[in-house]
Amino acid sequence: MKPKRDKDRYAGPLEADVDKMEAQLRLWTAQIDGLADKAKKTGAQAKIEYLQSIDDLKAKRAVAQAKVDEFRAAGSEKWGEFKAGIERAWDDLEGAFINLKP
Repeated sequence: MKPKRDKDRYAGPLEADVDKMEAQLRLWTAQIDGLADKAKKTGAQAKIEYLQSIDDLKAKRAVAQAKVDEFRAAGSEKWGEFKAGIERAWDDLEGAFINLKP
């Protein structure tokens, strides 16, 4: 369940940045779903490898979403505490997409 938003905690550009991150996470979720559909149409060995990559993407996506949700719950004044964790999770997920072998 998504934490309740407190508009006063996210003034200005930071709120827009978090909204962009959540939009990107939704896009990546759709791409993961598309990859899962594509995996169903591949040969047995390729399907296993593809599904392992998809599981990795899903796990990394869940970590990134959790970091964003934790930050939303804490508020923008805590950005310094969450920035490194969010960036690391983001980079891991983005890198997994880049390195995905179709």
